[in-house]
Amino acid sequence: IMIGLESLADPSDTWEIIETIGKGTYGKVYKVANKKDGSLAAVKILDPVSDVDEEIEAEYNILQFLPNHPNVVRFYGMFYKADQYVGGQLWLVLELCNGGSVTELVKGLLKCGRRLDEAVISYILYGALLGLQHLHNNRIIHRDVKGNNILLTTEGGVKLVDFGVSAQLTSTRLRRNTSVGTPFWMAPEVIACEQQYDYSYDARCDVWSLGITAIELGDGDPPLFDMHPVKTLFKIPRNPPPTLLHPEKWCRGFNHFISQCLIKDFEKRPSVTHLLEHPFIKQVHGKDMSLQKQLAELIQEQQQLGSIAKTRHERIHTRRPYHVDRADKYSLDDDLVNLEVLNEDTIIQQLQKRYADLQIYTYVGDILIALNPFQNLSIYSPQFSKLYHGVKRSSNPPHIFASADAAYQSMVTFSKDQCIIISGESGAGKTESAHLIVQHLTFLGKANNRALREKILQVNPLVEAFGNACTAINDNSSRFGKYLEMMFTPTGAVMGAKISEYLLEKSRVVKQAVGEKNFHIFYYIYAGLYHQKKLSEYRLPDKKPPRYIDNETGKVMHDIITKDSYGRQFEAIQHCFRIIGFTDEEVYSVYRILTGILNTGNIEFAAISSQHQTDKSEVPNPEALDNAAALLSIGSEELQEALTSHCVVTRGETIIRTNTVDKAADVRDAMSKALYGRLFSWIVNRINTLLQPDKNICNAESGMNVGILDIFGFENFTRNSFEQLCINIANEQIQFYFNQHIFALEQVNLTLLSIAVHHKCPNDDVAFTVL
Repeated sequence: IMIGLESLADPSDTWEIIETIGKGTYGKVYKVANKKDGSLAAVKILDPVSDVDEEIEAEYNILQFLPNHPNVVRFYGMFYKADQYVGGQLWLVLELCNGGSVTELVKGLLKCGRRLDEAVISYILYGALLGLQHLHNNRIIHRDVKGNNILLTTEGGVKLVDFGVSAQLTSTRLRRNTSVGTPFWMAPEVIACEQQYDYSYDARCDVWSLGITAIELGDGDPPLFDMHPVKTLFKIPRNPPPTLLHPEKWCRGFNHFISQCLIKDFEKRPSVTHLLEHPFIKQVHGKDMSLQKQLAELIQEQQQLGSIAKTRHERIHTRRPYHVDRADKYSLDDDLVNLEVLNEDTIIQQLQKRYADLQIYTYVGDILIALNPFQNLSIYSPQFSKLYHGVKRSSNPPHIFASADAAYQSMVTFSKDQCIIISGESGAGKTESAHLIVQHLTFLGKANNRALREKILQVNPLVEAFGNACTAINDNSSRFGKYLEMMFTPTGAVMGAKISEYLLEKSRVVKQAVGEKNFHIFYYIYAGLYHQKKLSEYRLPDKKPPRYIDNETGKVMHDIITKDSYGRQFEAIQHCFRIIGFTDEEVYSVYRILTGILNTGNIEFAAISSQHQTDKSEVPNPEALDNAAALLSIGSEELQEALTSHCVVTRGETIIRTNTVDKAADVRDAMSKALYGRLFSWIVNRINTLLQPDKNICNAESGMNVGILDIFGFENFTRNSFEQLCINIANEQIQFYFNQHIFALEQVNLTLLSIAVHHKCPNDDVAFTVL
């Protein structure tokens, strides 16, 4: 039935707009009042009217034809407001559902740390089933059942809405073959119609969508919600039927109801009428009034707490080119080697396009490019870990988990050790990538010993606190090289871990460049002791921070007093120590050494002259000397002697000479650097001892491992030190290794096969790196 605009009444005669209440598929939704009796309603306004298409006509025809039902939104009429400038507006006036959608309600509760009661869920599903039964009895398939299309009234009523893609069946056509709906909720048979033109489905596709909605009511989101919608269309038909994220936390009846809705063979899937007899749904009988009241109270409570941000998932329609055009920006090649034209410009352009869509991972053959998004992305949850577990690389979009899974599967399949090298500039996200690889490998190698998995996950945060610092270009820059070996049994269960550390930038302990900071742990411990009022116990000043962590702006003390981030990090480090297995005595010793270093930095020197010497130094602030000596468990006189004098041995004779002020300051700083370096190495060795494999389970020699190399990136500052030379040489060696394995060895193989090679290997600077 075509809409005859001339026959539609002008809405201005009956309805008056009060306020905007939302945004629909085609335009805004407003609250309106009836000018005659003051009753309220909701209106979808399509502006301009030239955008009317089959979905608007379908919704109008269905609403006009469909008899009223308590669980279907009521239709008050279609109106047309002429306008010679914008082409006129169509007004679709419907019953007002002030309670919002069930999706908003669930997300609001989860935000407060709560969830919907199972009895209330059964009540909502009962209402949705009654609404669907009414539709199916009138030969209508909804085809877009989801949480956002189940609205609530403030009295606790449940209403089905949005019939834009619904289908009207006839006596001669009881099935449909158009692939429509919102991807996350679409039934496998509906998706199949896109590829198999002789395929069809019936009203039971709504049952599948309701099953997904039931999961949404429990978990807050549908399965695969973090995946791009187009990708889900490939996953849903191939994956087993989804379940709640934590089925064990829900009753057996709820889990069974979902499993019945999500039977993949729709011919065996129960109808809506059959599901109304399910025990989980039948429990509503006799309790509907009390459950409706309970739901109304929840709605009122959430509305008082404030509005919840709405989550919109666009539906697709295979006959609408609009949706296909929108999907094009997500159909970029996952692997750069598939580009028809492969040069610097096309690679950069492709990476830019993917980055704009927050697709931060891209393959180049076996290599994974990871771009730092500089924001948190929700693509690292346990649900994503499951997606990247033992599947083909082409089954999912590029991901750091895919690289970890590939290494793990190769290790288990071929019984060979694997290594993942992470390389890039400082600030590129190497350390975070290493975190994620460890996280996924721990998931893949699940051991019976849960404590071991927890220990391994705490290693990186602890080591980073002692080995990372804020630089001019990176707030969490690795100032050491780290090689982490995760050890596995021959069957693939994680059994331990080992760290090797290289090139710790010890000079940072005593001096930092302008705009940079010391190692994180010094700020964490000072802030933690400050907030715990324990500074005096470790002989630290409370008005001005120690010299080693102070700066010219004086902002350090301000941050420690006004912000709680450092204090929270100190608590996190205490948690790491405890989980990994450090004793209280060991942790106390670590704190004493750290605070001893800070107090050592406060020791000052002044020149004194004597009858025979003028280059002798002394300590004018003995309190700082006493503080450092007490924390390091040595005598003050011994420490002063060590700092202000040195021994020279010549021809078997020991000569003690005094240090100048500059020499004494150098000795003080050298001692601080050496102390910190020894402490760092001790912590790493202690971690290795606590994480070594249990010999009763498997010997390390008989197992396998996956190594992860996380090293600082290339650096080029205005003023570079010896550390930058070491860092850049190490990176040159990694680049040389890369060039050899990616280019040179491949060229050798091609030459052996008598294949002409015209491209030269990139300059590897081998002469420089071996200098």
